Amino acid sequence: MIDFHAHLDLYPDPGMIVREVAARGMYVLSVTTTPSAWKGTSALVTPGSRIRTALGLHPQLAHLRVSELQLFDAYLHESMYVGEIGLDGAPEFKQHWETQIAIFDHILNACGSAGGRIMSIHSRRAAPTVLDRLEAFPDAGTPVLHWFSGSKRDLRRAIARGCWFSVGPAMLVAEKACDLVRNMPRDRVLTETDGPFAQINGKSAVPWDAYKATVRLAEIWGTSVSEAEQLLHSNLRRLVELGTVGQADTSPN
Repeated sequence: MIDFHAHLDLYPDPGMIVREVAARGMYVLSVTTTPSAWKGTSALVTPGSRIRTALGLHPQLAHLRVSELQLFDAYLHESMYVGEIGLDGAPEFKQHWETQIAIFDHILNACGSAGGRIMSIHSRRAAPTVLDRLEAFPDAGTPVLHWFSGSKRDLRRAIARGCWFSVGPAMLVAEKACDLVRNMPRDRVLTETDGPFAQINGKSAVPWDAYKATVRLAEIWGTSVSEAEQLLHSNLRRLVELGTVGQADTSPN
C-alpha cells in the first residue's frame, strides 16, 4: 500500500500510526506543515522503514510562518521530498494571497537551486496560479498535485506540464473527482489519505485507508485490485527514480 500524503505528526498518537505502518510494510510520504516541524517528524521514522518525511510550509500557514523560510532553506539538503507546499485560494486565505505566492516562489526557486525535488502540492481553488508558478520555475522538480480539484482545462495543463497526482478515498466519493481521475494518466497516479484531516465515515483517515483508494481506482480503471496495486507500485518506483537523479539515494526499501 502507498500513502503519498499523510500528516503523521498530527495524529493523537503518531508512534502508534508509525508502528502500524511499519507492520503493514506500507510506503508513506509524511508531509509537514511547517519547517520547524520537520526535525521532530523525521525523528518518528525508524531506520529501514518505508516512510519518508517531506519538508513543507503549508499555504494556509504561510503568512504566519514567513520567518521559517530560513529553516526551510537550511533543511532542504536533507530531504528529496518537499511538501505540503502550494497555494490556497479559499476566501478565508485570499487576504494572504500575495504572501502565499511569494513563499511558494521562494520554495520552488530553492528546490530548483538544490537540483530539484519531488513536491507534494496543495492547489485548492488555486490550480491555474499553481501551474503558472510551476511553469515559471521549471527546474523545481517533479510536482505531485495532492487532492487535485481543478477544472478539466487545468488538468490538461497539469498533464502537459508533467505533473503527477495523488488521490485518496475521501476525494473519490465525489463524481467530479472520479471524472478527473479518469482523465489522469494512469502511470502518474498515486494513492494518498491526507490523514488525519480527511474523514472517512466520520473518522480521521489513517494511512492504511489508502487501500480503499486502490479499490476505487481499480473500479474507475476497469482493472482488478491486484493490477491496480501493481501499477501504483510501478508508478512509485518510477517517481523515486526521477527524484533521485543527482540526489542521494533515499528510495523506499
